[in-house]
Amino acid sequence: MARSIKEYDARLDSKKRLTLRGAKTMYYRVREKQDGTIELSPRVLVHPEAISQKTLKMIDKSVDQLKKGSVSEPIDLEELNKLLD
Repeated sequence: MARSIKEYDARLDSKKRLTLRGAKTMYYRVREKQDGTIELSPRVLVHPEAISQKTLKMIDKSVDQLKKGSVSEPIDLEELNKLLD
């Protein structure tokens, strides 16, 4: 587990927002756990033009396969969810 480098108390404002001091990125993935713990993970959003043509073609091919119904069996993510919790 990573060590804390900063710790402070915060409260929600009147619009139920929380301010992060010294935030390193603009976007975060939020995970709220059953015990009330909230986990933030930094996210980097990529502009569509930054995605390579090869990747875009692969995405198009995958969508075509999906529309045709040529898909694999559903994946059971329950085990992964247990590991992440």
